[in-house]
Amino acid sequence: MTEKKANPKSLGKRGLARLTIVQALYQMQIAQHHKDEILSQVREREQYQEIDKSYFIEVFTSICDDYEQYFIELQDYLDRPIEQIDPIELGILMLGYYELRIKLDLDVPVIINEAVNLAKCFGSLDGHKYINAILDKAAKKVRNNLI
Repeated sequence: MTEKKANPKSLGKRGLARLTIVQALYQMQIAQHHKDEILSQVREREQYQEIDKSYFIEVFTSICDDYEQYFIELQDYLDRPIEQIDPIELGILMLGYYELRIKLDLDVPVIINEAVNLAKCFGSLDGHKYINAILDKAAKKVRNNLI
């Protein structure tokens, strides 16, 4: 298995914010830290100065506040129990699903592309294909119901 590397410099402030959100969601899942503890830790990182801070705080806080609801809703689009999803990929799916539901100013292809790129860098070998399929399926239902 070939390890894939990310090039954080190519992500831009919003891309780095997305990456940081996925890392924070991973930490929340694995270490079971509370959102306030994670926010405090992220603010102490050197990388924090390079990200879109307001986007990070808004999105991470919103996902945490409604995590259980997103967890339940996301299950409808999966082909296996959500507990079997890799924690990194679950974080990417949570972020993408949140953006589909809440960030209506973002185009669906942009949301899916950003999620796929994160999965290519940090997910399992073919995880980006799974992320693409799930978010595409979710987008058709979520965005149609919001229009």
